[in-house]
Amino acid sequence: EIKIIDGDTIHLKGEKIRFSGIDAPESYYRGKRQKCIFEKVEIYCGYWSKIILIEKIANNHVTCIKEKKPDQYKRILAECFVNNESLSKYLVRSGYAFAYRKYSKKFIEDEEFAKVNKLGLWQTKFQFPWDFRKNPK
Repeated sequence: EIKIIDGDTIHLKGEKIRFSGIDAPESYYRGKRQKCIFEKVEIYCGYWSKIILIEKIANNHVTCIKEKKPDQYKRILAECFVNNESLSKYLVRSGYAFAYRKYSKKFIEDEEFAKVNKLGLWQTKFQFPWDFRKNPK
């Protein structure tokens, strides 16, 4: 059983899993929803990332490779896959999440690809999720 919380967090078989090495916009953080500007319209970009992940997973089986240590919030850190494709790589490469450079260098090339090709959130005016969390508006 799976529940998608946002673009970088899922509940899988009762475990809360945070995708390692990426950061997606917040769908809900301290009562605030992260917004981006797309063609002069405010959109909830955290929700957009979540929908992309829901569509990608669909009815497919998700497998995860867990890291040894949880994050500071005691969440399991893992890279998760659908049909042998990394969900983290997919989200970053299509522009709906960002390489979390503070913790990993793994998805930087995928982020560059999305940025250069103006995919997903790179078509919008946005705040990086880590900046939004410092000052949620």
